Amino acid sequence: MTQSSPNLDTAKTTLDAEVSEAKAQEILEKFDRESVTRRPTSQATRYIIAAIAVLYSLFHLYITFNPMPEIVQRSIHVAVGAALIFLIYPPAKKSSRAKVVWYDWIWSALALSGAGYLLWQYQDIVTVRGGIPNQLDVIFAIITTVVVLEMARRITGWILPIFALIFLAYPFISHFDFMPDRLLTRPYDFGDIFGQLYLKTEGLYSTAIGASVTFIFLFILFGAFLSRSGMGQLFNDLALALAGDKQGGPAKVSVISSGFMGSINGAAVANVVGTGAFTIPLMKKVGYDKNFAGAVEASASVGGQILPPIMGAAAFIMAETTGVAYSTIALSAVLPALLYYLGVIAQVHFRAGKLNLTGIAKADLPKVKEVLKARGHMLLPIVFLVVLLAKNVPIGYAAAYTIGATIVISWLRPETRMGFKDIIAALEDGAKQSLSVMAACAVVGIVIGVVNLTSFGTVMTSSIVTLGAGSLFLTLLLTMLASMVLGMGLPSIPAYIITATMAAPALATFDVPILVAHMFVFYFGIFANITPPVALAAFAGAGISGGDPMKTGWQSLKLALAGFIVPFMFVYNPNMMLIDVTDIAVTAKEFAMPSWGVIASVATTSIIGVLALSAAVEGYFKAVMPLWQRVILAAGAFCLIVPETLTDIIGIGIVVAMVALNITAAKRTV
Repeated sequence: MTQSSPNLDTAKTTLDAEVSEAKAQEILEKFDRESVTRRPTSQATRYIIAAIAVLYSLFHLYITFNPMPEIVQRSIHVAVGAALIFLIYPPAKKSSRAKVVWYDWIWSALALSGAGYLLWQYQDIVTVRGGIPNQLDVIFAIITTVVVLEMARRITGWILPIFALIFLAYPFISHFDFMPDRLLTRPYDFGDIFGQLYLKTEGLYSTAIGASVTFIFLFILFGAFLSRSGMGQLFNDLALALAGDKQGGPAKVSVISSGFMGSINGAAVANVVGTGAFTIPLMKKVGYDKNFAGAVEASASVGGQILPPIMGAAAFIMAETTGVAYSTIALSAVLPALLYYLGVIAQVHFRAGKLNLTGIAKADLPKVKEVLKARGHMLLPIVFLVVLLAKNVPIGYAAAYTIGATIVISWLRPETRMGFKDIIAALEDGAKQSLSVMAACAVVGIVIGVVNLTSFGTVMTSSIVTLGAGSLFLTLLLTMLASMVLGMGLPSIPAYIITATMAAPALATFDVPILVAHMFVFYFGIFANITPPVALAAFAGAGISGGDPMKTGWQSLKLALAGFIVPFMFVYNPNMMLIDVTDIAVTAKEFAMPSWGVIASVATTSIIGVLALSAAVEGYFKAVMPLWQRVILAAGAFCLIVPETLTDIIGIGIVVAMVALNITAAKRTV
């Protein structure tokens, strides 16, 4: 990877504020299971792994323009990815990382056998047996299921495979008398269950894997190419140049750079460690509390998955699951995402004002002109991608074209120029970075398969509706809790898939549009990363800052407060997602936009409400607020958040009055 020019590294060298690479890696491995990888000493082994990874990436680029039958390309995607996982990831954290043990070569061979068998028998399965499994089908189905469970355990930990095993056990026992009446089903045999998982696109090779193979992989690969061209350095330098000298500058730098990087890579914990290794020490240096510094990085990194245009990986699965065009999802997500980040930056700003924290001296910062001159052209691939998506170019084509454009655009400046080795390295990086998403999508396929085979999804939906007692608000709370509980133990993608399968349909009974319902569960699935007691992104931030993990978690929760309110806002007022629902069906896949007047009204009241809430939470606007003012200001903020004209008028009146009092108090203290 090319190095940044000396004048753009001024902030780093002058402030001496970076966490060592070794410490960052240690923290990453502690909180991010997928970072615990082997480092083989054997050069031959390294070459084999690199060759498989590069070929894996090239395969996905090939099938973008030359697609195979769905189940074939999905099975190859899972099989080769699993083979890589067994070569790259040791069976346990304490296992040797210096070599690939003999039985992992066997695991890799077993992984490849699943796809190999489907390729060999594909015509017979489709044309002769009509998808009805024979004994050999069941054997390879069981082998593939075990392989998927083990690869998921290695890369995501125990929770997701155990969750999948519980679901897998259900059809075996669902006909016994001890089961509750609502969960009773007909008997299922091995052929029913494993045929569902292995021979159909409603199990291991479900729409989640379909999204992974056709969309997600290519966007992860795109992110790898951007990274190799120095995009991370561009975001850091540009954020420093724009906000570094402002009130509480380093915290604003963290929010901006982490938000953009999080949108591209979708990896919250890795993003906290990657960007936080630089931004968190800077925040501490200007006077932010260590718990607050870690929390800022965590809340900013987690929010990247709701920030267009890329939104991490889950947005592509949402498009595949709902049938709503990805471009529509990205457009609908703009205002809610901006409100979330506005809430984080506002709290950062008010905290800096309350503590009288200044920014970094301009002399120690890169200049915007220099940053853009050296690396600004690397923003063009993102612009190119947005234009392609806006013109309704198929998503896979758009991603592949943008990867090619990234290479060409990188040649414009020596700081970013990608050579042959960089391109090969990016192909290898992209393949390796895609493995965790692939594993999660594959193992969640067990859950999807069981839900489709049995009536479990319908039972869950009706149970949520029953518990909600006919109240939309209560049903939203139950759905929120279910999403957050799943998100605490699972990566955001499987958490979203599971809640979208079982909880989101409950919202449809209240005429909530399909996209709104799915975005609701998506939000709360990802925010579990910063919600104690299991807040992995916040814990990683605490590891970098030296703060207390739980205190950092609660600070992250407070910073992300807007993110917990915004989903309720867009459920009650879909105009916030640019959806006019006055004349469309709830299940519609295409939406009309509300008028610009409606959009402007919703945006204005929401922005004022979020700013007021942030000031109330921090207890500061231009001067410190007494408790009674904070309570009244928070009430005014909530009035603005409720989508009613009367509450908006009341809210505006309260906010104006409280802000005027605060400004008057500030003038008296001067």
